[in-house]
Amino acid sequence: MKIGIIGSGGVARTLGSGFAKHGHAVMLGTRDAAKLAEWAAQNPGAQVDTVAAAARFGEVIVLAVKGTAATTALRAAGVPNLAGKTVIDVTNPISDTPPVNGVLAYFTTLDESLMERLQRDLPSTHFVKAFNSVGEKCMVNPAFAGGRPTMFICGNDHTAKKTVTTILDQFGWDIADMGRVEAARAIEPLCMLWCIPGFLRKDWVHAFKLLS
Repeated sequence: MKIGIIGSGGVARTLGSGFAKHGHAVMLGTRDAAKLAEWAAQNPGAQVDTVAAAARFGEVIVLAVKGTAATTALRAAGVPNLAGKTVIDVTNPISDTPPVNGVLAYFTTLDESLMERLQRDLPSTHFVKAFNSVGEKCMVNPAFAGGRPTMFICGNDHTAKKTVTTILDQFGWDIADMGRVEAARAIEPLCMLWCIPGFLRKDWVHAFKLLS
């Protein structure tokens, strides 16, 4: 598939390399192409361009920016460029304040997720929450002694979730579909839980596993 990634940070670069590794065509969209010069050199064949160009390019879009920048990034991408497309929403609504005893602060409440806001703003785009509850080191084909970890996803469009499920399986994950967009109210806080061992014990290499 053609994958357009909005973002230039560590998560965007990691996922971009992962898609390229698995044979997808990749374009990273950024406001500062110089920041991605080294990444582009390490991923021959991958492209770097503007956010709008990446949104036009991708059959599937990955939104990999800070939660506080998500709305601005989507506006830069252009609503027509995202219409009818699957957008993998990697964002979390993390506030620009330090954690307290390892617990992050969010700018949303349990009554509304960031993904719900984004879906409401772009009703013709098919958002699917994924990759938000694990660190970048473990996003692509993680190897844990306990086997494949679980990625929790949600979204309103069945076809979009099927597309993301295929990608996640390729990336070495089991998938737990939690339903429609409202489930992001529960999935986004998993990032808070995931980060606590990192802040308190410097343990940033772990993932969730759903057992039944």
